Amino acid sequence: MSKVRGAVFGLAFGDALGYPTEFLPYDAIVRQHGPRGPRELPSRALVTDDTQMTLAVADGLVGALEEPPLSAERLEPLIRKEFLDWWRSPDNNRAPGNTCMAACASMAAGKPWWEATIAGSKGCGANMRVAPMGIVPGLSDDERAGAAQLQAALTHGHPTGLAASELSAFAVRWLLDGMAVAELPEALRQRCLSQRQVYRGEWLGDHLWRQPMAESPEAFIARGWDECRAALDGLEDAVRYVGPDADPCAAGGAGWVAEEALATALFCVLVFPDDPVGAIARGAASSGDSDSIASLAGGFAGAVHGAEAWPAEWFERIEYSDHLDRLATAWS
Repeated sequence: MSKVRGAVFGLAFGDALGYPTEFLPYDAIVRQHGPRGPRELPSRALVTDDTQMTLAVADGLVGALEEPPLSAERLEPLIRKEFLDWWRSPDNNRAPGNTCMAACASMAAGKPWWEATIAGSKGCGANMRVAPMGIVPGLSDDERAGAAQLQAALTHGHPTGLAASELSAFAVRWLLDGMAVAELPEALRQRCLSQRQVYRGEWLGDHLWRQPMAESPEAFIARGWDECRAALDGLEDAVRYVGPDADPCAAGGAGWVAEEALATALFCVLVFPDDPVGAIARGAASSGDSDSIASLAGGFAGAVHGAEAWPAEWFERIEYSDHLDRLATAWS
């Protein structure tokens, strides 16, 4: 219960901490909060579309699991409905990503998802919302991988968005299962190698991969795994040579694209292995997509340290606390 709750709330805490800094110049963040970033949530801690869409994915997944086994046929219409409900919501006013908005608009107009998705986008909207696929217990590796890629594919059709989403989900799962944070970069790189030519047609169908420059489904997906592996290379060296006081985007990239968001968030956890608040504060104090980096880092750190590692008063301050609590209870 504690680790699941830590991960569920951790992603929202990171999102809320990074929300006010997302579009600020790095120098301004450092002047206001110091080089290691903000460490205190406001009394009313608002989140962004990152948490809102994570909750949409979670609710779709909960519905799909009411009649197991999990499949694309069960999951896709439920997540599509949740995405469109979010798209229409008056609360969708937190600078949502253009890719998600455009894809949802096309789905609302009646297009099937494989036509509505933005084929060239590998933005971090693909994986900033994927944590439920890692947190929910009882899935096989194939179910977890397929579900993670499918939820990404509804809006982000680039193979790197698919691969980064699978990796982000597995990172959460492995940490919940007890993997040490220091072991995670190599485990993820090995996943890139083992899955390099695995196109999950039973989840993605036969339309998505048919894009310019893709000669086969295997060649299509291999590009995504190769780009993710390249983003993860050198993280261990970055921990030593970039360190905790520098902009984390110098280690893993600005995070606007999916593989960089994963790498930079993981860097934040690696440089603060025993300090989850420090990890999300470091993500919030970055020159890139601060809320997404901090949100991913919060999910990872919470999966390691559990709910007790977060300040007790934060659980009452965070927006959507009741919704988050229901998910944490259901999945524990």
